[in-house]
Amino acid sequence: MPKAPTRHIDAHRHFGVLPAFPFYGGPPVNPDVNARSTVAEVLADMDAEGTERALLIPNYGVPDAGASFALNEPTLEAAGSSDRLVCALWCSPRPQDAEMTDAALRLAGEEPVKALKISFLLGGSVDDEQCLTQLDKIFAAANDHGLVVHVHSSPGAQSDIDKIGVLVDRYADRTPLHIVHFGGGVSGHIKLAGSRFFDWIDAGKKVYTDMTWSVGFAPLWLAREIDKRGIGGDRVLFATDQPWSDYAGEFYRMVEATGGDTELGRMVFSENYDRVYG
Repeated sequence: MPKAPTRHIDAHRHFGVLPAFPFYGGPPVNPDVNARSTVAEVLADMDAEGTERALLIPNYGVPDAGASFALNEPTLEAAGSSDRLVCALWCSPRPQDAEMTDAALRLAGEEPVKALKISFLLGGSVDDEQCLTQLDKIFAAANDHGLVVHVHSSPGAQSDIDKIGVLVDRYADRTPLHIVHFGGGVSGHIKLAGSRFFDWIDAGKKVYTDMTWSVGFAPLWLAREIDKRGIGGDRVLFATDQPWSDYAGEFYRMVEATGGDTELGRMVFSENYDRVYG
């Protein structure tokens, strides 16, 4: 195992406890067993990990957008209570969530806010004209306040990288777009590392990513492509996606892929965060 870098910062972890939900027809459960509801718990976790700083994002995953919108203000309050934390606000592309999104965007100018989070897991589509109205509003707010937009990616359906690529084409000339999970699976990884991620960078798109949830081959392949092409090392950020992933798996996977205490490792684990999120 390579030597780990001396600093690491988490560009994507969640805050807040969600209600139990009967996923897939089973009994109500809370699969995110390490969800945290207080800043003291978050900081204790970070201390145990050696994590210097973090970007907090309202927790989501149950099919009730209101549960995640309700975590915006607690997440903002948590981030405001420690200089080790900043935060994202949960927003929604769905027209039925427009009023809650408007309320979230009214908080976008608060000092701890560095990003806006969207996902199509709870519904909506880049192809829906009503969603386009909401997306335009969200990205305009990000531009007005100098924020990054975080978007979930996963294989298939509305979060497939082909769909997320539409957002890159529409918005990433102006707005930094953090594509979470690097496509989220084998097909997305191959499309991105094979060419598309680098094509976007060459085209001047402000695209960033993290490797949470990535399939085993992807981080090492991406690191080799970065070395071969000479671009992209400044676009990858270390993240844990806790409580939906785990610190050890995400950390050691990226130490192995980047070589740890190397130029690329230092960029991924801390320097890119410093530049993108401050």
